[in-house]
Amino acid sequence: MLNQISRYFKLQDRHTTISTELMAGLTTFMAMAYIIFVNPSILEASGIPREAAVAATIWSAGLCSIAMGLFANLPIGVAPGMGINAFFAFYVCGTMGLSWQTALGAVFVSGVVFLILTVTKLRELIIEAVPDSLKAAVVVGIGMFLAVIGLSSAGIIIKSDATMVTLGHIADGKVFLSLIGLLIMAVLLAYKVKGALLYGILAVTLLSMLCGLSPVPHSVSDVFSFELPSFADTFMQMDVLGAVKYGLITVIFTFTIVELFDNLCTLIGVTKAAGLMDQNGRLTGMNRALLTDSCGTMLSGVLGTCTVTSYVESTTGIKAGGRTGLTAVTVGVLFLLGFILAPLAGLIPAFATAPAIIIVGGMMMKNVKEIDFDEISEGVPAFLTIVMMPLSYSIGNGFGFGFVSYCLLKTLTGKVKEISWVMWVVSVMFIVSFYLHGA
Repeated sequence: MLNQISRYFKLQDRHTTISTELMAGLTTFMAMAYIIFVNPSILEASGIPREAAVAATIWSAGLCSIAMGLFANLPIGVAPGMGINAFFAFYVCGTMGLSWQTALGAVFVSGVVFLILTVTKLRELIIEAVPDSLKAAVVVGIGMFLAVIGLSSAGIIIKSDATMVTLGHIADGKVFLSLIGLLIMAVLLAYKVKGALLYGILAVTLLSMLCGLSPVPHSVSDVFSFELPSFADTFMQMDVLGAVKYGLITVIFTFTIVELFDNLCTLIGVTKAAGLMDQNGRLTGMNRALLTDSCGTMLSGVLGTCTVTSYVESTTGIKAGGRTGLTAVTVGVLFLLGFILAPLAGLIPAFATAPAIIIVGGMMMKNVKEIDFDEISEGVPAFLTIVMMPLSYSIGNGFGFGFVSYCLLKTLTGKVKEISWVMWVVSVMFIVSFYLHGA
């Protein structure tokens, strides 16, 4: 049995083991587990019943992560996307006043569009058309994006009306424990301890319980739940005809553009971090990963949640040694067990996982050395890609600024021949998207 698993996931070829992959999957899951609680609370604002939103979140994350592992053999966890869920709930259903059924219809249609783009190999062409400088910038930008998310979750940086962000209250117990967790993880990594991030998360969680900063389980019900939430209220409730008849071109287009490039950037960044990109910039298992993502998006609409996407938190598992789909399968199985273990996952505070996210973000910064900043037409687009991801709180926006500025600078500096037609098409799409977003 173990030999069959090893052969199927090509563990020897990627220099990993079953135990390492399982540990990596657990690490990724713990970094992603917050979505079980955060996504339903956001979707609830759209009118979707909370119980159904919880069920849809868990099922979509579990099934899609397993599919990513079995079909694409990539160590990438998949779940409903942060950011796009806020767009779904607060803009489409809030500002525009549309029903959540119609919004789910738009999600389903965007999944069909993804599938067409994947089958026709257009998505693969887009990835291959991205210049090396922007691919490196994507990794660095995602690293900075992760760092901002982690620093914010830890309370190390907080919102400021005067300066946008400022230093948090370091003396606060939760912030202090996050910094302790950061130190623990860094020391363990320095000593090359496998599972360093996971051990750090567990250490901070236990310390927070001892300090009275997070709840301590007192009974079985605090750890296990025997009541499974149902998504009967949202299953197959998407109003596809309503979405099309309403003429939701802007909504469907935005869903498509944001998730297309958020996902592409994440796949580029995560697979590059895992060493799964060849010398020509081609990503191992990319077409299968894109097919999985396309079908997952349609499944999202069917189950009753926003679009699923590849998670940048997967880099925590990759740092723990994950290199194959067995990591993703482990993530998926743990999500499905989330029905039973939801209370246990809830015991892990955000400030315990924040240090792991910060460290992973820092480690992704090493790719900046691959960018030639002396060549302005390469350096400026790369810089815009990097800074716009965290500052606009969108991976897709950063990629858009990089694409558009790359085409414009290459054209204005007499290097138009370095731009492929795919780059031009994608840049125009981004310009339209930015216009619609600001209209």
